[in-house]
Amino acid sequence: MLAFNTHWPWLDTAIFLTGLALVALVVNLAIRGLLLRGFERLLARTAWGRDPELRRPGVAEKLAMAAPAMVIAAGAGLTPHVPEAFVTIMRNVANAVIILAVAMAGAAALNVADVLYHRRPEARLKPLKGYFQIAKIAIYVVAALLMVAAILDRSPVILLSGLGAMAAVLILVFQDTLLSLVAGIQISSTDMVRVGDWIEVPGEGADGDVIEIALHTVKVQNFDRTITTVPIRKLVSGAFRNYRGMRESGARRIKRAVNIDQTSIRFLEEADVTRLSRLRLLGDYLERKQSDIARWNAQLGDVAQLPANRRRMTNIGAFRAYVEAYLRASPRVRQDLSLMARQLPPGPEGLPLEVYCFADTVVWPEYEAIQADIFDHLLAILPEFDLRVYQKPSGADVQALAGARLAG
Repeated sequence: MLAFNTHWPWLDTAIFLTGLALVALVVNLAIRGLLLRGFERLLARTAWGRDPELRRPGVAEKLAMAAPAMVIAAGAGLTPHVPEAFVTIMRNVANAVIILAVAMAGAAALNVADVLYHRRPEARLKPLKGYFQIAKIAIYVVAALLMVAAILDRSPVILLSGLGAMAAVLILVFQDTLLSLVAGIQISSTDMVRVGDWIEVPGEGADGDVIEIALHTVKVQNFDRTITTVPIRKLVSGAFRNYRGMRESGARRIKRAVNIDQTSIRFLEEADVTRLSRLRLLGDYLERKQSDIARWNAQLGDVAQLPANRRRMTNIGAFRAYVEAYLRASPRVRQDLSLMARQLPPGPEGLPLEVYCFADTVVWPEYEAIQADIFDHLLAILPEFDLRVYQKPSGADVQALAGARLAG
Protein backbone atom coordinates (compact mmCIF):
# COMPACT_ATOMS: atom_id res chain seq x y z
CA MET A 1 0.00 0.00 0.00
CA LEU A 2 1.09 3.53 -0.68
CA ALA A 3 1.37 6.05 2.20
CA PHE A 4 1.97 9.77 1.77
CA ASN A 5 0.91 11.33 5.06
CA THR A 6 1.57 9.59 8.36
CA HIS A 7 -0.21 12.27 10.44
CA TRP A 8 -3.62 12.08 8.73
CA PRO A 9 -3.84 8.57 7.23
CA TRP A 10 -7.51 9.05 6.36
CA LEU A 11 -6.46 11.92 4.09
CA ASP A 12 -4.16 9.59 2.18
CA THR A 13 -7.00 7.13 1.81
CA ALA A 14 -9.46 9.78 0.62
CA ILE A 15 -6.98 11.26 -1.86
CA PHE A 16 -6.08 7.87 -3.25
CA LEU A 17 -9.69 6.72 -3.60
CA THR A 18 -10.59 10.03 -5.27
CA GLY A 19 -7.67 9.67 -7.66
CA LEU A 20 -8.59 6.06 -8.36
CA ALA A 21 -12.18 7.10 -9.14
CA LEU A 22 -10.90 9.87 -11.43
CA VAL A 23 -8.61 7.44 -13.25
CA ALA A 24 -11.51 5.02 -13.70
CA LEU A 25 -13.66 7.90 -15.01
CA VAL A 26 -10.93 9.05 -17.40
CA VAL A 27 -10.45 5.49 -18.67
CA ASN A 28 -14.21 5.15 -19.16
CA LEU A 29 -14.42 8.47 -21.05
CA ALA A 30 -11.35 7.65 -23.11
CA ILE A 31 -12.68 4.27 -24.17
CA ARG A 32 -16.16 5.59 -24.93
CA GLY A 33 -15.02 8.87 -26.46
CA LEU A 34 -11.99 7.71 -28.43
CA LEU A 35 -11.86 3.98 -28.93
CA LEU A 36 -15.60 3.37 -29.34
CA ARG A 37 -16.08 6.38 -31.61
CA GLY A 38 -13.13 5.34 -33.72
CA PHE A 39 -14.43 1.81 -33.84
CA GLU A 40 -17.90 3.04 -34.84
CA ARG A 41 -16.44 5.19 -37.64
CA LEU A 42 -14.56 2.20 -39.01
CA LEU A 43 -17.64 0.03 -38.63
CA ALA A 44 -19.80 2.62 -40.37
CA ARG A 45 -17.85 2.00 -43.56
CA THR A 46 -19.12 -1.58 -43.65
CA ALA A 47 -22.62 -2.90 -44.36
CA TRP A 48 -22.77 -4.21 -40.79
CA GLY A 49 -22.07 -0.79 -39.30
CA ARG A 50 -24.72 0.92 -41.45
CA ASP A 51 -27.38 -1.49 -40.22
CA PRO A 52 -29.16 0.08 -37.19
CA GLU A 53 -30.75 -3.23 -36.22
CA LEU A 54 -27.30 -4.84 -35.83
CA ARG A 55 -25.84 -1.88 -33.97
CA ARG A 56 -28.74 -1.55 -31.54
CA PRO A 57 -27.64 -4.34 -29.10
CA GLY A 58 -24.43 -2.37 -28.37
CA VAL A 59 -21.98 -5.22 -27.78
CA ALA A 60 -18.93 -2.93 -27.61
CA GLU A 61 -20.65 -0.40 -25.33
CA LYS A 62 -21.58 -3.08 -22.81
CA LEU A 63 -18.12 -4.61 -22.94
CA ALA A 64 -16.59 -1.17 -22.32
CA MET A 65 -18.32 -1.10 -18.93
CA ALA A 66 -15.66 -3.53 -17.69
CA ALA A 67 -12.77 -1.05 -18.19
CA PRO A 68 -13.42 1.19 -15.14
CA ALA A 69 -14.04 -1.86 -12.99
CA MET A 70 -10.71 -3.34 -14.12
CA VAL A 71 -8.97 -0.10 -13.06
CA ILE A 72 -10.58 -0.26 -9.62
CA ALA A 73 -9.77 -3.95 -9.25
CA ALA A 74 -6.13 -3.28 -10.13
CA GLY A 75 -5.79 -0.25 -7.86
CA ALA A 76 -7.67 -1.64 -4.86
CA GLY A 77 -4.55 -3.30 -3.46
CA LEU A 78 -2.65 0.00 -3.52
CA THR A 79 -5.10 1.88 -1.27
CA PRO A 80 -3.22 3.11 1.86
CA HIS A 81 -4.34 2.82 5.46
CA VAL A 82 -7.34 0.53 4.88
CA PRO A 83 -8.01 -2.93 6.27
CA GLU A 84 -7.37 -5.91 4.07
CA ALA A 85 -11.08 -6.76 4.23
CA PHE A 86 -11.94 -3.41 2.59
CA VAL A 87 -9.46 -4.05 -0.20
CA THR A 88 -10.93 -7.51 -0.72
CA ILE A 89 -14.46 -6.10 -0.91
CA MET A 90 -13.41 -3.46 -3.44
CA ARG A 91 -11.65 -6.00 -5.61
CA ASN A 92 -14.46 -8.54 -5.40
CA VAL A 93 -17.17 -6.01 -6.26
CA ALA A 94 -15.08 -4.74 -9.18
CA ASN A 95 -14.62 -8.32 -10.41
CA ALA A 96 -18.37 -8.86 -10.12
CA VAL A 97 -18.98 -5.76 -12.28
CA ILE A 98 -16.51 -7.10 -14.85
CA ILE A 99 -18.37 -10.43 -14.96
CA LEU A 100 -21.70 -8.58 -15.36
CA ALA A 101 -20.33 -6.47 -18.23
CA VAL A 102 -19.01 -9.55 -20.03
CA ALA A 103 -22.36 -11.33 -19.53
CA MET A 104 -24.31 -8.34 -20.91
CA ALA A 105 -21.96 -8.18 -23.90
CA GLY A 106 -22.44 -11.91 -24.50
CA ALA A 107 -26.24 -11.53 -24.36
CA ALA A 108 -26.02 -8.59 -26.78
CA ALA A 109 -23.91 -10.71 -29.13
CA LEU A 110 -26.64 -13.36 -29.05
CA ASN A 111 -29.15 -10.66 -30.00
CA VAL A 112 -27.02 -9.83 -33.03
CA ALA A 113 -26.81 -13.51 -33.93
CA ASP A 114 -30.59 -13.76 -33.61
CA VAL A 115 -31.10 -10.83 -35.99
CA LEU A 116 -28.68 -12.30 -38.53
CA TYR A 117 -30.31 -15.73 -38.36
CA HIS A 118 -33.83 -14.37 -38.81
CA ARG A 119 -32.73 -12.80 -42.07
CA ARG A 120 -31.93 -16.21 -43.50
CA PRO A 121 -34.63 -17.97 -45.57
CA GLU A 122 -34.61 -21.07 -43.36
CA ALA A 123 -35.46 -18.98 -40.28
CA ARG A 124 -39.17 -19.28 -41.13
CA LEU A 125 -38.88 -23.06 -41.06
CA LYS A 126 -36.72 -23.35 -37.94
CA PRO A 127 -37.12 -20.34 -35.62
CA LEU A 128 -34.35 -20.23 -33.00
CA LYS A 129 -35.48 -17.25 -30.93
CA GLY A 130 -36.41 -19.52 -28.03
CA TYR A 131 -32.99 -21.17 -28.08
CA PHE A 132 -31.26 -17.78 -28.08
CA GLN A 133 -33.36 -16.80 -25.07
CA ILE A 134 -32.38 -20.01 -23.28
CA ALA A 135 -28.72 -19.27 -24.05
CA LYS A 136 -29.09 -15.76 -22.59
CA ILE A 137 -30.73 -17.16 -19.47
CA ALA A 138 -27.85 -19.62 -19.12
CA ILE A 139 -25.32 -16.78 -19.51
CA TYR A 140 -26.99 -14.72 -16.81
CA VAL A 141 -27.35 -17.72 -14.48
CA VAL A 142 -23.64 -18.55 -14.83
CA ALA A 143 -22.77 -14.87 -14.45
CA ALA A 144 -24.88 -14.64 -11.29
CA LEU A 145 -23.07 -17.65 -9.81
CA LEU A 146 -19.69 -16.19 -10.69
CA MET A 147 -20.65 -12.78 -9.31
CA VAL A 148 -21.80 -14.27 -6.01
CA ALA A 149 -18.62 -16.34 -5.86
CA ALA A 150 -16.52 -13.25 -6.60
CA ILE A 151 -18.24 -11.12 -3.95
CA LEU A 152 -18.01 -13.87 -1.33
CA ASP A 153 -14.45 -14.67 -2.41
CA ARG A 154 -15.30 -18.34 -2.74
CA SER A 155 -14.77 -20.87 -5.48
CA PRO A 156 -17.76 -21.28 -7.86
CA VAL A 157 -17.40 -25.03 -7.44
CA ILE A 158 -18.52 -24.70 -3.83
CA LEU A 159 -21.67 -22.88 -4.93
CA LEU A 160 -22.36 -25.40 -7.67
CA SER A 161 -22.07 -28.26 -5.22
CA GLY A 162 -24.91 -26.77 -3.23
CA LEU A 163 -27.24 -26.56 -6.23
CA GLY A 164 -28.08 -30.25 -5.96
CA ALA A 165 -30.06 -29.62 -2.81
CA MET A 166 -31.80 -26.68 -4.49
CA ALA A 167 -32.75 -28.61 -7.63
CA ALA A 168 -36.39 -29.01 -6.59
CA VAL A 169 -36.66 -25.30 -5.78
CA LEU A 170 -35.04 -24.34 -9.09
CA ILE A 171 -37.39 -26.63 -11.02
CA LEU A 172 -40.34 -25.03 -9.26
CA VAL A 173 -39.06 -21.51 -9.96
CA PHE A 174 -38.27 -22.23 -13.62
CA GLN A 175 -41.25 -24.50 -14.22
CA ASP A 176 -42.82 -22.30 -16.89
CA THR A 177 -39.48 -21.83 -18.61
CA LEU A 178 -38.77 -25.57 -18.70
CA LEU A 179 -42.26 -26.41 -19.97
CA SER A 180 -42.02 -23.70 -22.61
CA LEU A 181 -38.61 -24.97 -23.68
CA VAL A 182 -39.96 -28.50 -24.13
CA ALA A 183 -42.97 -27.15 -26.03
CA GLY A 184 -40.69 -25.08 -28.27
CA ILE A 185 -38.56 -28.14 -29.05
CA GLN A 186 -41.70 -30.13 -29.92
CA ILE A 187 -43.01 -27.39 -32.20
CA SER A 188 -39.64 -27.01 -33.92
CA SER A 189 -38.98 -30.74 -34.35
CA THR A 190 -42.49 -31.55 -35.63
CA ASP A 191 -42.72 -28.37 -37.76
CA MET A 192 -46.11 -27.53 -36.26
CA VAL A 193 -45.81 -23.76 -36.61
CA ARG A 194 -43.55 -21.45 -38.60
CA VAL A 195 -43.19 -17.69 -38.69
CA GLY A 196 -45.60 -16.50 -41.37
CA ASP A 197 -48.16 -19.28 -40.86
CA TRP A 198 -51.80 -18.34 -40.60
CA ILE A 199 -53.11 -20.00 -37.43
CA GLU A 200 -56.38 -19.88 -35.52
CA VAL A 201 -56.35 -20.68 -31.79
CA PRO A 202 -59.88 -21.09 -30.39
CA GLY A 203 -60.36 -19.53 -26.98
CA GLU A 204 -57.27 -17.32 -27.25
CA GLY A 205 -58.61 -14.74 -29.68
CA ALA A 206 -55.83 -15.47 -32.17
CA ASP A 207 -56.65 -15.59 -35.88
CA GLY A 208 -53.87 -14.31 -38.11
CA ASP A 209 -50.22 -14.62 -39.10
CA VAL A 210 -47.47 -15.76 -36.75
CA ILE A 211 -44.89 -12.97 -36.50
CA GLU A 212 -42.67 -14.32 -33.71
CA ILE A 213 -41.99 -17.60 -31.94
CA ALA A 214 -40.20 -16.93 -28.65
CA LEU A 215 -39.35 -19.04 -25.61
CA HIS A 216 -42.61 -18.48 -23.72
CA THR A 217 -44.99 -17.01 -26.29
CA VAL A 218 -46.09 -17.02 -29.91
CA LYS A 219 -47.13 -13.63 -31.29
CA VAL A 220 -49.99 -13.64 -33.77
CA GLN A 221 -50.94 -10.55 -35.76
CA ASN A 222 -54.68 -10.77 -36.33
CA PHE A 223 -56.32 -9.57 -39.50
CA ASP A 224 -57.59 -6.46 -37.72
CA ARG A 225 -53.90 -5.59 -37.12
CA THR A 226 -54.11 -6.34 -33.38
CA ILE A 227 -51.54 -8.68 -31.84
CA THR A 228 -52.44 -11.65 -29.67
CA THR A 229 -49.80 -13.32 -27.51
CA VAL A 230 -50.43 -17.04 -27.05
CA PRO A 231 -48.45 -19.11 -24.50
CA ILE A 232 -46.39 -21.56 -26.52
CA ARG A 233 -47.54 -24.42 -24.29
CA LYS A 234 -51.13 -23.86 -25.48
CA LEU A 235 -50.14 -24.91 -29.00
CA VAL A 236 -48.86 -28.27 -27.73
CA SER A 237 -51.43 -29.05 -25.06
CA GLY A 238 -54.47 -27.74 -26.96
CA ALA A 239 -55.88 -27.74 -30.47
CA PHE A 240 -55.32 -25.05 -33.07
CA ARG A 241 -55.76 -24.70 -36.82
CA ASN A 242 -52.88 -24.04 -39.19
CA TYR A 243 -53.73 -22.85 -42.71
CA ARG A 244 -50.24 -23.51 -44.09
CA GLY A 245 -51.47 -26.43 -46.21
CA MET A 246 -54.02 -24.16 -47.86
CA ARG A 247 -51.40 -21.57 -48.73
CA GLU A 248 -48.97 -24.15 -50.05
CA SER A 249 -51.67 -25.68 -52.27
CA GLY A 250 -52.51 -22.27 -53.74
CA ALA A 251 -56.24 -22.91 -53.32
CA ARG A 252 -58.83 -21.91 -50.73
CA ARG A 253 -62.06 -23.73 -50.04
CA ILE A 254 -65.49 -22.30 -50.80
CA LYS A 255 -68.14 -23.92 -48.62
CA ARG A 256 -71.39 -22.00 -48.54
CA ALA A 257 -75.04 -22.92 -49.01
CA VAL A 258 -78.08 -21.31 -50.61
CA ASN A 259 -81.26 -22.01 -48.63
CA ILE A 260 -84.08 -22.95 -51.03
CA ASP A 261 -87.70 -22.36 -50.12
CA GLN A 262 -89.03 -25.93 -50.04
CA THR A 263 -92.50 -24.87 -51.18
CA SER A 264 -91.02 -23.86 -54.55
CA ILE A 265 -89.70 -27.36 -55.30
CA ARG A 266 -91.73 -29.20 -57.96
CA PHE A 267 -91.55 -31.58 -60.94
CA LEU A 268 -90.57 -30.21 -64.35
CA GLU A 269 -93.12 -30.20 -67.14
CA GLU A 270 -92.24 -30.75 -70.80
CA ALA A 271 -92.32 -27.03 -71.42
CA ASP A 272 -89.93 -26.48 -68.53
CA VAL A 273 -87.50 -29.07 -69.91
CA THR A 274 -87.64 -27.47 -73.35
CA ARG A 275 -87.00 -24.03 -71.90
CA LEU A 276 -84.14 -25.14 -69.66
CA SER A 277 -82.53 -27.13 -72.49
CA ARG A 278 -81.62 -23.82 -74.08
CA LEU A 279 -79.20 -23.14 -71.24
CA ARG A 280 -75.73 -23.94 -72.54
CA LEU A 281 -74.53 -25.55 -69.33
CA LEU A 282 -77.65 -27.65 -68.85
CA GLY A 283 -78.50 -28.97 -72.34
CA ASP A 284 -76.34 -32.12 -72.26
CA TYR A 285 -77.44 -33.00 -68.73
CA LEU A 286 -81.15 -32.74 -69.56
CA GLU A 287 -80.72 -34.83 -72.68
CA ARG A 288 -78.94 -37.61 -70.78
CA LYS A 289 -81.42 -37.43 -67.93
CA GLN A 290 -84.42 -37.60 -70.26
CA SER A 291 -83.03 -40.70 -71.98
CA ASP A 292 -82.33 -42.39 -68.65
CA ILE A 293 -85.80 -41.60 -67.32
CA ALA A 294 -87.48 -42.73 -70.53
CA ARG A 295 -85.75 -46.15 -70.35
CA TRP A 296 -86.71 -46.50 -66.69
CA ASN A 297 -90.36 -45.61 -67.29
CA ALA A 298 -90.56 -47.93 -70.31
CA GLN A 299 -89.91 -50.88 -68.00
CA LEU A 300 -92.86 -50.04 -65.77
CA GLY A 301 -95.56 -51.06 -68.22
CA ASP A 302 -99.15 -50.01 -67.53
CA VAL A 303 -98.40 -48.57 -64.08
CA ALA A 304 -96.44 -45.81 -65.80
CA GLN A 305 -99.76 -44.23 -66.77
CA LEU A 306 -100.04 -42.88 -63.22
CA PRO A 307 -97.69 -39.86 -62.88
CA ALA A 308 -96.84 -40.77 -59.30
CA ASN A 309 -95.30 -44.05 -60.49
CA ARG A 310 -93.07 -42.48 -63.08
CA ARG A 311 -89.66 -40.95 -62.62
CA ARG A 312 -89.63 -37.27 -63.41
CA MET A 313 -87.11 -34.48 -63.24
CA THR A 314 -87.37 -31.80 -60.57
CA ASN A 315 -86.43 -28.16 -60.69
CA ILE A 316 -84.15 -28.57 -57.66
CA GLY A 317 -82.34 -31.47 -59.35
CA ALA A 318 -81.90 -29.46 -62.53
CA PHE A 319 -80.61 -26.50 -60.53
CA ARG A 320 -78.14 -28.69 -58.67
CA ALA A 321 -76.82 -30.04 -61.99
CA TYR A 322 -76.57 -26.47 -63.31
CA VAL A 323 -74.58 -25.35 -60.25
CA GLU A 324 -72.06 -28.15 -60.69
CA ALA A 325 -71.74 -27.47 -64.42
CA TYR A 326 -71.27 -23.76 -63.71
CA LEU A 327 -68.46 -24.52 -61.25
CA ARG A 328 -66.75 -26.86 -63.72
CA ALA A 329 -66.88 -24.17 -66.38
CA SER A 330 -65.45 -21.45 -64.13
CA PRO A 331 -61.77 -20.60 -64.84
CA ARG A 332 -61.25 -19.46 -61.21
CA VAL A 333 -62.30 -22.78 -59.66
CA ARG A 334 -59.72 -25.55 -59.25
CA GLN A 335 -60.84 -28.59 -61.22
CA ASP A 336 -58.24 -30.94 -59.71
CA LEU A 337 -59.67 -30.61 -56.19
CA SER A 338 -63.01 -31.59 -54.67
CA LEU A 339 -65.93 -29.98 -56.49
CA MET A 340 -69.63 -30.63 -55.95
CA ALA A 341 -73.06 -29.16 -55.29
CA ARG A 342 -74.85 -31.12 -52.60
CA GLN A 343 -78.05 -31.02 -50.61
CA LEU A 344 -77.83 -30.76 -46.84
CA PRO A 345 -80.58 -31.97 -44.50
CA PRO A 346 -83.67 -29.75 -44.80
CA GLY A 347 -84.61 -27.65 -41.82
CA PRO A 348 -86.87 -24.83 -40.68
CA GLU A 349 -84.89 -22.40 -42.83
CA GLY A 350 -85.36 -24.29 -46.07
CA LEU A 351 -83.33 -26.82 -48.04
CA PRO A 352 -79.61 -25.88 -48.04
CA LEU A 353 -77.89 -26.45 -51.39
CA GLU A 354 -74.19 -26.26 -50.61
CA VAL A 355 -71.44 -25.28 -52.99
CA TYR A 356 -68.20 -27.10 -52.19
CA CYS A 357 -65.16 -26.23 -54.31
CA PHE A 358 -61.78 -24.48 -54.19
CA ALA A 359 -60.85 -21.08 -55.57
CA ASP A 360 -57.55 -20.91 -57.43
CA THR A 361 -56.06 -18.29 -55.09
CA VAL A 362 -55.34 -17.78 -51.40
CA VAL A 363 -55.28 -13.98 -51.62
CA TRP A 364 -58.15 -12.91 -49.42
CA PRO A 365 -59.70 -10.11 -51.58
CA GLU A 366 -59.48 -12.26 -54.73
CA TYR A 367 -60.99 -15.23 -52.92
CA GLU A 368 -63.92 -13.18 -51.66
CA ALA A 369 -64.50 -11.74 -55.14
CA ILE A 370 -64.57 -15.24 -56.70
CA GLN A 371 -66.98 -16.50 -54.05
CA ALA A 372 -69.23 -13.46 -54.44
CA ASP A 373 -69.31 -13.81 -58.24
CA ILE A 374 -70.41 -17.45 -57.95
CA PHE A 375 -73.27 -16.74 -55.55
CA ASP A 376 -74.30 -13.56 -57.35
CA HIS A 377 -74.94 -15.65 -60.43
CA LEU A 378 -76.63 -18.54 -58.63
CA LEU A 379 -79.03 -16.30 -56.71
CA ALA A 380 -79.89 -14.33 -59.82
CA ILE A 381 -80.61 -17.41 -61.96
CA LEU A 382 -82.82 -19.19 -59.41
CA PRO A 383 -86.06 -17.79 -60.93
CA GLU A 384 -85.22 -19.58 -64.20
CA PHE A 385 -85.86 -22.83 -62.31
CA ASP A 386 -88.96 -21.47 -60.53
CA LEU A 387 -87.12 -21.71 -57.23
CA ARG A 388 -87.09 -19.17 -54.44
CA VAL A 389 -84.52 -18.39 -51.77
CA TYR A 390 -85.81 -18.90 -48.25
CA GLN A 391 -85.92 -15.69 -46.24
CA LYS A 392 -87.55 -15.03 -42.89
CA PRO A 393 -90.43 -12.57 -43.01
CA SER A 394 -89.42 -9.00 -42.26
CA GLY A 395 -91.45 -6.14 -40.90
CA ALA A 396 -92.25 -4.98 -44.43
CA ASP A 397 -93.59 -8.46 -45.32
CA VAL A 398 -95.92 -8.43 -42.30
CA GLN A 399 -97.14 -4.92 -43.15
CA ALA A 400 -97.76 -5.92 -46.78
CA LEU A 401 -99.75 -8.99 -45.66
CA ALA A 402 -101.81 -6.94 -43.23
CA GLY A 403 -102.47 -4.33 -45.92
CA ALA A 404 -103.58 -7.02 -48.36
CA ARG A 405 -106.05 -8.44 -45.85
CA LEU A 406 -107.48 -5.03 -45.09
CA ALA A 407 -107.83 -4.27 -48.79
CA GLY A 408 -109.54 -7.64 -49.31
